[in-house]
Amino acid sequence: MSYINIKKILSAATFAVTALGLSFTSANAEGDENLLSTIKDRGTILIGLEATYPPFNYQDESGELVGFEVDVAKAVAKRIGVNAEFVPTKWDGMLAGLETKRFDIITNQVTITEERQKKYDFTQPYTVSGIQVITREDKKADFNNPADLSGKAVGVGLGSNYEEWLTQNVPEANVSTYDDNATKLQDLLVGRLDAFLNDRLAATYLLENSGGKIVAAGEPFDKQRMGIALRKGNADLLNELNKALDELRADGTLAKISQKWFKLDATK
Repeated sequence: MSYINIKKILSAATFAVTALGLSFTSANAEGDENLLSTIKDRGTILIGLEATYPPFNYQDESGELVGFEVDVAKAVAKRIGVNAEFVPTKWDGMLAGLETKRFDIITNQVTITEERQKKYDFTQPYTVSGIQVITREDKKADFNNPADLSGKAVGVGLGSNYEEWLTQNVPEANVSTYDDNATKLQDLLVGRLDAFLNDRLAATYLLENSGGKIVAAGEPFDKQRMGIALRKGNADLLNELNKALDELRADGTLAKISQKWFKLDATK
């Protein structure tokens, strides 16, 4: 049998496996870009995040990028043996930026969902959270459970998991989308919104810095797990990231970082 015929047979077999929705787990699973080697040769891992999402990632008064995920990303990069280089990106372009290789991974509270797992790989979760309703003090009694959002003007991040959840679970809500937190908060304060949805951990920061103008209403709901997102076909990098997270969890580093930013362990 000639080499050409063997190649044709292998190609046909690969097509058949792909058509059945299966995938290979062999050494070729890392894909054509060989991303882990590229990162190590480069000496940096490129990380997508918003840089406007306190306390997860934002610029402090001196312009330095800080936050829970900044600390986690730096710790993970150190375990891999490279430096962390951050690429600020608006959330509505974040996943597209990953696909077009603007960065190697995302650390921006990306919720692990079945739909996203069809397109991207995720590490083990490094935060566990839920959706929190945020409103004004005078509206707090109006929101005791998710059903109370029906018929209300509710703000969510553009392209966020919250937008998807609200559309599916409370279709009667009047949804407004935002690409930044500041505008969303301002619209709530002036009455254009009745409430907005946010991560329960981010809500802690917002409440502490709002001067009592906003409150959390009801208990958090729809438990969510967030992981580091990366392009599919990079099994070596995925394994390395999970190994780093395992080590950071085992030696208490993850819990320590969480306590620093949230005063609780949000990593499990």
